[in-house]
This record gives sequence, structure tokens and C-alpha cells, in this order.
Amino acid sequence: MVIWNRFLVLMSIVSCVFIGPLAAADSLPDPDGKPADLNQPVQVYILLGQSNMLGFGKVSGDDGSLEHAINEKGLYSYLTDDEGNWTVRNDVRNVRVMGSGTGGSRLFNNEFMTIKGGRVGPEIGIGHYVGHATEAPVMILKSCIGNRSLGWDLLPPGSPSFDFEEDGKTYHYAAYKETPLKWEKGTEPEKIGWYAGMQYDGDIARAKQVLAKLDEFYPDAKSYEVAGFFWWQGDKDRYNKGHASRYEQNLVHLIKQLRKDFDSPNAKFVCATLGQTAKDAKGVERQILDAQLAVDGESGKYKEFKGNVATVYSHPLSKGGASNGHYGGNAETYMNIGEAMGKAMVKLLAAGEK
Repeated sequence: MVIWNRFLVLMSIVSCVFIGPLAAADSLPDPDGKPADLNQPVQVYILLGQSNMLGFGKVSGDDGSLEHAINEKGLYSYLTDDEGNWTVRNDVRNVRVMGSGTGGSRLFNNEFMTIKGGRVGPEIGIGHYVGHATEAPVMILKSCIGNRSLGWDLLPPGSPSFDFEEDGKTYHYAAYKETPLKWEKGTEPEKIGWYAGMQYDGDIARAKQVLAKLDEFYPDAKSYEVAGFFWWQGDKDRYNKGHASRYEQNLVHLIKQLRKDFDSPNAKFVCATLGQTAKDAKGVERQILDAQLAVDGESGKYKEFKGNVATVYSHPLSKGGASNGHYGGNAETYMNIGEAMGKAMVKLLAAGEK
């Protein structure tokens, strides 16, 4: 079974050879172990969001684990070699930092892309697909933490305040740098030790700290450019009707602000929807889904996003559970959605090359 699966993988790659170096292959071969050409700038992809992006897919265990998916289902064969050892992509660096708000930074990953530790996230599928399609060195740079909303914690600079009616009262929702999250209009707000956008500021600062010391995170690298952003978030916003009502506006502003903050106006952006939310959902779940689908350049709603923003509809790729329960730790969910996000990015990169 394993030999047959590897044969199918090889044949699918052969069929993609003539499409071009940025073609999104349906399946991948084992990485060839070769380093990238460090005379080229490192192509940096920044991963942002909340616990979806952190990744809680189980590596070991029974059904639902990564090992079970590989050994029993023949999936993701590029992650192991013929002896069953984890493969390593020596052309893709995997870096993860995390901290709360604007506080300190903790380093979790700083190695070439492989399976390390007991959990996996979408960075594995993303890194393998983008790395396979890119001749230059690649860095997957994850800077995020769980339980954060776009409407409050991750609100980007320049976001305005707004009024929203709830239970017969009108509330003022915080603009960037305002505190607290909301207060009844006409009353004096009571400040707290957190402000709108505090997690955004921290996540961006931590990513920039990595890039400022590039050779500590990609040995011998000389330069970099931010080639793209990946966003998987939305769970916390669905518990606040005010935030859900502004999700689309905030997401549009986020895309533009990220490009500004990293001086990368041509960087691509890929968003994934929440895995449990189907297109027949209602209420706040539907608001957030519709917002995420709207920014896709193919939707036609935002002309400036055509060819440089894509959204992955995750529901068909999810293996059950919901974002607030980390999809039950099912590694296939994180792998499937990561692969789809990687393929979407490769498609955007290929379009940009034409």
C-alpha cells in the first residue's frame, strides 16, 4: 500500500513538471534534502490568527493522529521517508514565536521544516507546498496566540470606533488603542490594562524581531522579503455580535495594514474559514464566513484583491469538531487546511509571475 501510494504521488508530480516552478501540485514527493540558494532573498510567509493557526493536531495516537493518517491511510506520504523517519525540508525554515499582547516573546520553533513535538498545525502543509513551488529559500514565520478576536485584540492600527445596538442600548466599540472593549454611549469608559489592537501590535513586533536577526533564524541568509500572509481566525469574534458585524471591514483593513507594516505592497494574502462553518450557516457564523469569502479576489467585491487575495473554504476539509474545541485534535483537519492554504498561495504566486 505504501509503495503504491508513493507511485501515485510520483506520477502526479511528473504530470505537473511542465506547468512551471510555481505550479500547485496535487501531491508532493519527498523533499530532496537540498538547501536553497541563499544568494536569493528569503521568501517570508507570516502566519497570523488565533488557536486555529497555533495548531493542535495530534502527532501520535489512534484515529485522528498524524501517524495514523500516514501509516493506516497512506496520506501525506511526503512527511516520512522509506524507513519511516520524518523528512526534513532543508529549503524551508519553520519559526514560531508567541507572547501575550505587547509582552515578551517565547520561541517555540527554529528549525528546518519537519515534524517536531506532539502537535502540528497548518504550517506543515503550507511550508511543504510553498517550499516545493519556490526556488528561493522560504521561511514560515508564525506569530500568534489563542483566544484573540479581530474586533478587539487583533484590531489593526487606524481602525475606527463604531456604535452598535444591543438589548436596547447603544454601545461605543473601541477604535484602535482605545479601552475598554466597549462602553454604553454617553457614559465615561473605565480603562483596563488592555487596548484594542494590543495583540496585533505584539504579534507584528515579535515577527519583526525575528526578521531583524535573520541569520539567527535562517543561518547564512543575507536578505529577505515578505512574500505573503496566512490568516486563520474568527472563532472569538463569533461570540460578539458587534465584532461579527464588522468582521469584513476589519479583515479588509487588516490585509492593507499588514502590507503597509511590512513594507510589502505586493505580498499575497490567504485566509481560511472556520472548519465547522458551512455555507448554509446562519447568524454570526454566517456573517464571519461571508466576510472571509468576500475578500477573495475572485469574488469581485474588492477589485484591488484580484490575483493577490484568496480564501480557502475549510468546511469540506475539516474532519469534524469545531474551532473552539481545536477540531478534536484531528491532525487531518490541520494538514488538509494547511495544504489547501499552501496551494492557494502557490496559485497566487503563479498568477503574479505571468
